[in-house]
Amino acid sequence: MKKALLLLLAMALASAVVYEMDRQSTFDWQIANDYPLPTVPKGNPMSYAKVELGRWLFHDVRLSQNRTVGCATCHIQQLAFTDGKPRAIGATGEMHPRSSMSLVNVAYASRLNWANSLLDHIEDQALIPLLGDNPVEMGMGGREAEIAKLLEAEPKYHRLAQLAFPDDENPYSVLNAVRAISAFVRTIISFNAPYDEFLAGDAEALNESAVRGMDLFFSERLECFHCHGGFNFTDSTTHASTTVERVGFHNNGLYNLDNSGAYPPDNTGLYDMSGKPRDMGRFKAPTLRNIAFTAPYMHDGSISTLGEVIDHYARGGRLIKTGEYAGDGRLSPYKSEFVVGFDLSEQERADLLAFLDSLSDQTLLTNERWSNPFRP
Repeated sequence: MKKALLLLLAMALASAVVYEMDRQSTFDWQIANDYPLPTVPKGNPMSYAKVELGRWLFHDVRLSQNRTVGCATCHIQQLAFTDGKPRAIGATGEMHPRSSMSLVNVAYASRLNWANSLLDHIEDQALIPLLGDNPVEMGMGGREAEIAKLLEAEPKYHRLAQLAFPDDENPYSVLNAVRAISAFVRTIISFNAPYDEFLAGDAEALNESAVRGMDLFFSERLECFHCHGGFNFTDSTTHASTTVERVGFHNNGLYNLDNSGAYPPDNTGLYDMSGKPRDMGRFKAPTLRNIAFTAPYMHDGSISTLGEVIDHYARGGRLIKTGEYAGDGRLSPYKSEFVVGFDLSEQERADLLAFLDSLSDQTLLTNERWSNPFRP
């Protein structure tokens, strides 16, 4: 027993030494295929200790008011850091009006959330689920002292906080907890899909169907790439070497209540912030990387499968015949000019699905870098 305790102590000390040595070293992003480095705010530089602390906090349900959910509850690794639900559900059971967006490659997102043109730092975004109350997600607003106490009292967190924030007189704060979680989330990067291998020169990484689907995706006939372009398949992208920041929000004809262009009142997109009619139903086009793992789709999870998503865009907008959301999205006065509709043969539809599936990075789902450290 004594030997086991000594061994554990030696391992802990060795781990601490590694963190001390690595704290000031250049952070290794482990990015494949020469993709650009993410942008990192000067106030929250990357370090291995900070990322490790963030990993533990990301999976820790003690960061919710009733200790039932953590960040990882709505962002599950095996689902490409989504939750498989149409709309997110908070610690108190309150349903969010929107679905949990994937955190994969969020380090490259120029804007965060589905419909906020101002939110551009993960550190600011992380405060919303942690402390916000409309709706309640983790519900820690007014309980900030509990988070600070957890950082200081939990031995592992106590040590990691010191290593992650060595220049802070008191490293045990809500701000540092958020900084650590943000640093961890920035490391969730996925560029190991068959599509990436194909671009890197492996001609056999994509089968013939996926190659045909790729040609369709990038064609003016389908217009997909206008909103889902670039290395991250979204038009809201930034990185460390960027010269022009890209930001895009679009109305894709999902709703057209009473044929007036309106969206459901709890989900009006940018209109909720601006009050401008042209912003009605405008939401961010999310990355399509690992899209096969992130069903259901759209900002409110109202489309179940990728096949149905293709049918929606092929029609040029969704038709809802009856009920409170009745209307023809194809006729919306606010619909994007890129959602024009198109015809596909069955083979072309299968090819497009094959290409979308080629954006799946299987290693993402099991990589220990992002896994739950609380597991036995």
